Amino acid sequence: MKRIIFCIALMLGIQSGYAQSSVRPNVLIIYTDDLGYGDLSCNGAKAIATPNVDRLAQNGINFSNAHTTASTCTPSRYSLLSGRYAWRKKGTNILPGDANLVIPTDITTLPKVFQQAGYQTGVVGKWHLGLGNQSPVNWNQEVSPGPREVGFDYSFIFPATADRVPTIFMENQQALGLEERDPILVDYHKAFPGELTGKAHPELLKQPNDPRQGHDGHIVNGIGRIGFMQGGKRSEWTDEELGYVFNNKALSFIDESLKKKKPFFLYYAIHNIHVPRMPGTEFKGKSKLGYRGDVTLEMDHSVGVIMNGLKERGLLRNTIVVFSSDNGPVLNDGYMDQSAETAAALDHRPGGIYRGGKYSAFEAGTRVPFIVQWPAKIAPGKKSDALVSQVDLLASFAAMLNVKLPAGEFTDSRNYFSTLTGQSRKHREFVIEQPANNVLCIIKDGWKYISPSKGPALMGAVNIETGYSAADQLYDLNKDPGERTNLAGKYPQRVQALKALLEKVMAE
Repeated sequence: MKRIIFCIALMLGIQSGYAQSSVRPNVLIIYTDDLGYGDLSCNGAKAIATPNVDRLAQNGINFSNAHTTASTCTPSRYSLLSGRYAWRKKGTNILPGDANLVIPTDITTLPKVFQQAGYQTGVVGKWHLGLGNQSPVNWNQEVSPGPREVGFDYSFIFPATADRVPTIFMENQQALGLEERDPILVDYHKAFPGELTGKAHPELLKQPNDPRQGHDGHIVNGIGRIGFMQGGKRSEWTDEELGYVFNNKALSFIDESLKKKKPFFLYYAIHNIHVPRMPGTEFKGKSKLGYRGDVTLEMDHSVGVIMNGLKERGLLRNTIVVFSSDNGPVLNDGYMDQSAETAAALDHRPGGIYRGGKYSAFEAGTRVPFIVQWPAKIAPGKKSDALVSQVDLLASFAAMLNVKLPAGEFTDSRNYFSTLTGQSRKHREFVIEQPANNVLCIIKDGWKYISPSKGPALMGAVNIETGYSAADQLYDLNKDPGERTNLAGKYPQRVQALKALLEKVMAE
């Protein structure tokens, strides 16, 4: 009799577990690349329309004071997934395509939080956080550690960026299309014998590279890349297919999660609108902003494909969707694709009212689009000026899922789940920003302090104001969001207070 009662209790417990998991929200992070705050029509863009992203904003919360932790991609991605500022760890700057994994495998990460809560976890798209722990990376076998070791049950990625070799897809840490007779070799110092490079053969290029920026290495699909590669001819992608492949893999992952009757966490790291900008053929010439505008339309289309996929599967209402970008915008980032010229002609300002852009210490480098939609809980059409940071996603979702972070494990992430879902106006006390030269900035109470640093005031090749200066800089973002008037001399006590706070956080 006791055995029967025990079995019944066990079955009820299992059913209860399924019931709880069925009402837990799915979570989808759509993470775009180099998309500026002003690149979206919901944020004021006039020269281009982004209806699918606009629909997210109309059905959720559009944050106007949201920040990535860095104005370049690897450190911002590191922070989003690890809950830690990347400047705390050496080797987390923009990585070459053959770098080793920079996220420690023994720490709590965002996907591990979801795994602990019983979710199916997946990453699709751009990785750029390194792979393996040996150099050179052997691309002809499963490369480990990688996404699996930091918490992803499934991965379909390319290793770094579209402008860096190896230009291959990897599924569950194995290169697709490999042939034993044609192994992949990668080198970031010298070309392989007989290799066709953009520098030596500009006549083979369908997208000319800017000779100042080094995108003149291995040629794939008529486009020069950074670095050199030999072999793997069947593994190399075609740029025009990237969006379609990643969309399909994202939807396939969602379907697999449904089959397993598990809620899902999907980190969809869309490759657009990073260079080289080579959109699917149906998008070419569809915007007035050259290829950069065309890939913006393709990015928006990808958002629509995934959102329609959720709707068709009956998942839309109880899926939390977070849409953001890894850093601010850049026009000429290595290829002469007329992005700067068309933007100037139409007065399109990718950073909106903010100064600077990708790489910069100024606001356009780290103040990015940030939209949260959750139809089951969030009322549509909300706007928020709360100060929020991507580093807080780890602690916020851990709180939502009742997953306790290890007591002795340090993290910069804090719980602002109520703010992210519109239940509270509480905002972060401060945010820290990391420009390309790693000299930090801090924002508190609407005041921004930029530490003194060496370096040019203008990055000539990309034509972006850096914000680098040998003097302290202080800006009142509430009155001067464009950071035009340096008030450091007028408010020295405020400078000292912000400097002291920054030094305290750096010492933690």
